[in-house]
Amino acid sequence: MLEQLKAIEEKYEQNAARMNAPESYSDPTLYAALAREQKELGPLVEAYRRYRRLERDISEARALLADPELRELAQSELAQAKTGLEKTERELRELLLPRDPNDQRNVILEIRAGTGGEEAALFAADLYRMYALYAESRGWTVEPVYSNQTDLGGYKEISCVIAGEGAWSRLKFEAGSHCVKRVPETESSGRIQTSTATVAVLPEAEEPDFALDLSEVRIDTFRSSGAGGQKVNKTDSAIRVTHLPTGTVVECQDERSQYKNKDRALRVLRSKLREAELARQTGAVAQQRRNQVGTGERSEKIRTYFFLRGQVVDQRLSGDSRSFPLGEILSGRLDSLIDALVTRSQAAQLGEQGGTV
Repeated sequence: MLEQLKAIEEKYEQNAARMNAPESYSDPTLYAALAREQKELGPLVEAYRRYRRLERDISEARALLADPELRELAQSELAQAKTGLEKTERELRELLLPRDPNDQRNVILEIRAGTGGEEAALFAADLYRMYALYAESRGWTVEPVYSNQTDLGGYKEISCVIAGEGAWSRLKFEAGSHCVKRVPETESSGRIQTSTATVAVLPEAEEPDFALDLSEVRIDTFRSSGAGGQKVNKTDSAIRVTHLPTGTVVECQDERSQYKNKDRALRVLRSKLREAELARQTGAVAQQRRNQVGTGERSEKIRTYFFLRGQVVDQRLSGDSRSFPLGEILSGRLDSLIDALVTRSQAAQLGEQGGTV
């Protein structure tokens, strides 16, 4: 593996030289491609160089152990360097794991109320607010696509595009059935109710990824619907796009501009069709979205929000790492939870790979 790291360092140095060459300055596409690769290789090269420095430090400290006057200092430096080497080795192994090619993509997020009626719709609204706050904290943008709001302010269904660097790498772990246990606003007797909402997360397809034949798409306009009042759009600007060969339907009604609604609806449709095609190519039985969300039954939950206990428990984690403060999570501070899921995913990959540097 050290030979692999050496080759990566050589590639990094070659790219740096090419970026400073005249031909790169005259070719913006080439320069941008080299810059992207350097950004990906940079952390790995930095860790590899640190690993080699620590190896030299260990060798020098061992040489000083023979000197009685310097032995104590050498022992301290040796222990410190060994600890650093072990830490850097773990870092290198993680950096060498195969990367998800979608990690830097934007995300199509869909939330649907599951079991629990009006309370499930209110919970879906809580989840949407949570993800919107998390996106804001990461500097991402949230572009609403479609919503079906209830009279009490919940959502039977809501979808959006979350755009920003690394959106998929973080939010892909959120797909599945989320469960809430609380006394709902609609409950007069004070009984705790269990409700669910399903979350689907898709990487947004870019135009070169999937060639959408517009002759196979029917586009309909209609008047936006909603819970009533001023939020309802009075013009026929809402868009429904239907992919005729597959029957896939996407609606977008958030914008007052028919053009913007059409653009977003086609972006979502392209992403759904791309995932369906990838699923067929890999022999999957169903689309990734359906695999993610299941049926919305309580038994399929990936995470439970306990309001009386003030805790969120992620069923995919184990031990002390599975519980998180409810208020922190619902206010969009999801990094500690997602970091634990990333670590779990990396540990599983390392277990499959085996070996050391």
